[in-house]
Amino acid sequence: MVKNKYKDDRLREECGVFGVFGHPDAAALTALGLHGLQHRGQEAAGIVSFDGKHFHAEKRMGLVSDHFTKKDILNRLKGSSSIGHVRYSTRGATVIRNVQPLFADLPGGGFAIAHNGNLTNALSLRDELVNAGSIFQSTSDTEAILQLVARSKRGNTLSRFIDALFQIEGAYALVVMTNKKLIGARDPLGIRPLVIGELDGHYILASETCALDIIGAKFLREVENGEIVVITDKGLESIKPFPPLKARPCIFEYIYFSRPDSIVGGMNVYECRKAFGKQLARESNVDGDVVIPVPDSGVPAAIGYAQESKIPLELGIIRNHYVGRTFIEPQQSIRSLSVKLKHNANRILVGGKKIVLVDDSIVRGTTSVKIVDMLRDAGASEVHMRIAAPPITHPDFYGIDTPSQDQLLASNHNLKEMCEYIGADSLVFLSVDGLYKAMGHKNGRDPKNPAYTDHCFTGDYPTQLKDQTSDDRIQQLSLLSDHR
Repeated sequence: MVKNKYKDDRLREECGVFGVFGHPDAAALTALGLHGLQHRGQEAAGIVSFDGKHFHAEKRMGLVSDHFTKKDILNRLKGSSSIGHVRYSTRGATVIRNVQPLFADLPGGGFAIAHNGNLTNALSLRDELVNAGSIFQSTSDTEAILQLVARSKRGNTLSRFIDALFQIEGAYALVVMTNKKLIGARDPLGIRPLVIGELDGHYILASETCALDIIGAKFLREVENGEIVVITDKGLESIKPFPPLKARPCIFEYIYFSRPDSIVGGMNVYECRKAFGKQLARESNVDGDVVIPVPDSGVPAAIGYAQESKIPLELGIIRNHYVGRTFIEPQQSIRSLSVKLKHNANRILVGGKKIVLVDDSIVRGTTSVKIVDMLRDAGASEVHMRIAAPPITHPDFYGIDTPSQDQLLASNHNLKEMCEYIGADSLVFLSVDGLYKAMGHKNGRDPKNPAYTDHCFTGDYPTQLKDQTSDDRIQQLSLLSDHR
C-alpha cells in the first residue's frame, strides 16, 4: 500500500442552523448561537433578519467571530426575528453565492431558508426544475427546496413549503423565516438534529442544545422526526404531514459531530462517548502502560477506556489549538513535519511505554499513520490503537463529507492490513453491536429495526440514493466562478 500521509483524514462537520422569533436582540442572539455551533462548519456563516417590513442579509466567508461580532454588521441586521447558518460544504463549491441562509421574494412575501443535511435527489430535482424554466443562482442543494416552494401551486407559503418537502429525499433539518413565521422542519427519519428552546418567552430553533446554552435559553424539546413546527405571534404549532416512521437519527452525532456538552436524543454526548470507550475496553483490552487519547476527538472515549481497563490516562499528545488549515506547503524534505503543527508527543509520558492510543474513527488512515510514527519517534515501545467506533466502510450522502468508498481504509483492507498500514502493534475497532450496547441497547443492533442511521458502518442506507453516483457533476455546473 502507498501511504499518502498528507491528504486530509478527518470527517468534515455538516452545518449548523439557528433561528429566533420575536426577540428584540434577534440578530445578536443568532450570532451567539452560531458561535456555539461553529464546530459544525467553519467555511462560512450567514444571518438573515426581518424588521417587520424588510429582510436584511449578511453573509461572510470564514468564522462567525471574524465578522458577526462587529457592531456595524449586527446593526445592519435589524428586526426581532432572524435565522442563521454555519457551513461546511458537502454539496456545492465554497463560494459566497452558496452561503446560507438563501433568500427569495415569493408571491406570499420574503422566504429565507437555512439547511443542515444533504438531499439525495437534489441533482435530479435540479434538472427537472431547470428544464421547467427555473433559474438557479447557486450550486447548493438547498436551492432546490427554494425553487420547489416558488413553483408550488399551493395557496399559501406554508402549504407550498410542505409541498416541497414531499418532493425531496435525504436528510434535512430546516429553519425558515417568512414575513410572519419561523418554521422548523426535520426529515421523516430525523437523521439531522433540530431542537426547540425558549428565551424570555420567545422561541428558539437550533441544531444543538449547546447553542441554547450560550444564550441562556431553556431547552424545551427536540423537533420530532417528520415534524414541522410553525412559530408565530400566537405561539408554536406542530404539524406532522408525513406517514409516521420510527426515528433513525445519525449515529455520528454521538460519535463525532455534536459538541460533548449537547443533549441529543435525551442523552449527554460526552457520557455516550465515555460509554463507547468503556465498551471498547471490554471488547479489546490489552496489556498497556498508559492510555493516550488523540486530542480532542478521542478524549472522552479514552477516559471511558481508562476507567474500564484500570490503565492510567495521560495526555501524551498535545494539540496546538491555534492551527486551523495548514498555512504553508513546504518542500518535500520538511513536509512530514506538518503533523507537528497540530499534534506533538509528550516525550516524558511516552518514552519506553506501551501505549494504548484511543481515537474516535479512522477514515483514510493517513492521520493515524502520522500519529503512530510520532509516538514511536518519541520512544514508545509499543503502540496499540483502539477506535471507539466500528470501521467506516461506506460513504455518507446525508450531510457528512466522507471520501468515496475506494478511499475509505476499512472498505478496501482487512484488519491486519489496516494495522500494518498505520504501523501499530495492534488495532481493534468497537463492534457495531458494542456501539449499540453502549447506547443502551442490551442486545446490540437489531438488523430488522435499527435505532440509528449507521450506514457508514453497515451499508444500510435508510433512504433512496437517487443521485449517489452524480457527485462529480456538481463541479461541472456552468455557473460563474466566484471566489470571494
